[in-house]
Amino acid sequence: MSANAELRWLDSYPDSMRWDTSLATGPVWALLDKAVADFPEHPAINFLGSRISYRQLDALVRRAACGFQRLGVRPGVHVGLYLPNTPHYFIAFLGVLRAGGTVVNYSPLDAERTLTQKIHDSQTTLMVTLDLASLYPQMASLCQISGLQTLIVGSFTEFCDAASDAQAAQLGPSVEVTFDQDCHSFASLLDNEGNFTSWPINDPADSLAVLQYTGGTTGAPKGAMLTHANLTASCAQLQAILDESLQMGQERVLAVLPPFHIYALMINMLFSLRMAAEVYLHPRFDAESVLQEIHQSRITTFPGVPTMFIGLLAHPLAAKLDLTSLKLCNSGGAPLPLEVQQRYQQVAGCALREGWGMTETTTTGTFTPRDAPARPGSCGIPVPGAQIRIAPLDGSPGALPAGEHGEVCIAGLNVTAGYWQRPDATAEAMTADGFLRTGDIGYMDEEGWVYIVDRTKDMILCSGYNVYPRMIEEAIYEHPAVEEVSVIGVEDAYRGQAPKAFIKLRTGAEPFDFATLQNFLATRLGKHERLAAMEIRDALPRTPVGKLSKKELVEEERQKRQCAPA
Repeated sequence: MSANAELRWLDSYPDSMRWDTSLATGPVWALLDKAVADFPEHPAINFLGSRISYRQLDALVRRAACGFQRLGVRPGVHVGLYLPNTPHYFIAFLGVLRAGGTVVNYSPLDAERTLTQKIHDSQTTLMVTLDLASLYPQMASLCQISGLQTLIVGSFTEFCDAASDAQAAQLGPSVEVTFDQDCHSFASLLDNEGNFTSWPINDPADSLAVLQYTGGTTGAPKGAMLTHANLTASCAQLQAILDESLQMGQERVLAVLPPFHIYALMINMLFSLRMAAEVYLHPRFDAESVLQEIHQSRITTFPGVPTMFIGLLAHPLAAKLDLTSLKLCNSGGAPLPLEVQQRYQQVAGCALREGWGMTETTTTGTFTPRDAPARPGSCGIPVPGAQIRIAPLDGSPGALPAGEHGEVCIAGLNVTAGYWQRPDATAEAMTADGFLRTGDIGYMDEEGWVYIVDRTKDMILCSGYNVYPRMIEEAIYEHPAVEEVSVIGVEDAYRGQAPKAFIKLRTGAEPFDFATLQNFLATRLGKHERLAAMEIRDALPRTPVGKLSKKELVEEERQKRQCAPA
């Protein structure tokens, strides 16, 4: 064991890796600058068969920066990205930062009320989206009721030479867009020579790059402030733990995760830029397409979430195609079942690694060393430069001894600067000495391996997305027949967890079935928030003081699982 019990993971580090390695930070766009300098003609993006080299990507980003500045983007201006996996995201993200602005990521899965709340809270004034029926009408309508002033609308196929009808239809049909002084085409944004004004970044740790919305450890979504230092430090941590596996300018990364998610933003885009990798963009996950791409394009790196790997293993092509080009597969966003991890390595011939992180840690937190023996249930050891300790659940200071359960707390250059305009939430989430209280309950063993066993709050983790029962409950309460509702997370073989609603009806109200409730909630909840089950009861459990209590419902579901036939 290490002489320093606070850093007990040091002895678990591979001989070739140092926990105290230097983590260089700087402007995010420097990642692209270096890739362009070292590999200018190397493909950066492969979208539906069309390639964009690093030199071409740099030119597009500079033109986007100039276009954004003509629309008023500068330090302090927040630009929203409401985009799927297309080149627009890479170009707009880096263009906004080059112009001096801040990116705010928006999820196409969010319900209208959530989008409206985030636009108001973040003070987003410009929004970049596509002319898809699933995206543009939503933002066009929000311009009438929110603080949005300008839309920039691209076309799904404008960065590919010959998309098939099937490929173009992956995200649904396009709609007609009316361009005017408040609505500009993405092409017009790029219609310039790229002569933008550079804004110097004197201290990357004080320069806000991204507002990434999350519920944090409790409550409604809040904007985690991620600085240029957070993003580049996380990239440096990723390179440190993957350096033996990957080579600069040699990797082919399959990007299927949605880019608005912090995991995808860091792994698929920024870390790929740092490695000068070729990123194969798929607008959405389809098991057959993913397997065919790995086979045909000799993909070397595939980051995903457990549901994706479950889907791949269930497809008959998994056992027929050649997947041996894979060097690195990583699962994040949700706990990975051990059975899936073992089966995937047998089928793909590539170890499926697992780590732990969250939005507030810029996705990095723990990792599993490549040659370390499997430790079922563990998410690994702290990444370079990050300190993790287990704090008492009563909030008292100090760290618990090895093996004792408490709240997982983390500190490091990758940890958020706090929550946007929420000093109260920031203070609640941070310890006096600068550790983030993650809201996860876990323990650390004698050798520094971390095990996550529960959450301190009611948040449900569905396919890697944070789902908040309170928001689902508020939507259900809008049904005229509902008197009371409690939503909890139940185990789900595919999503990891899924929401289940327990409902008490108003006296005399007409009962309804699950399908009726699903239809009622269709426009009120995002796709990731959809219920898996519903149960109508005469009464719901309460605490002694009369508040609704969920612990009895959780225990009932646990006992049902134990009694269920294997």
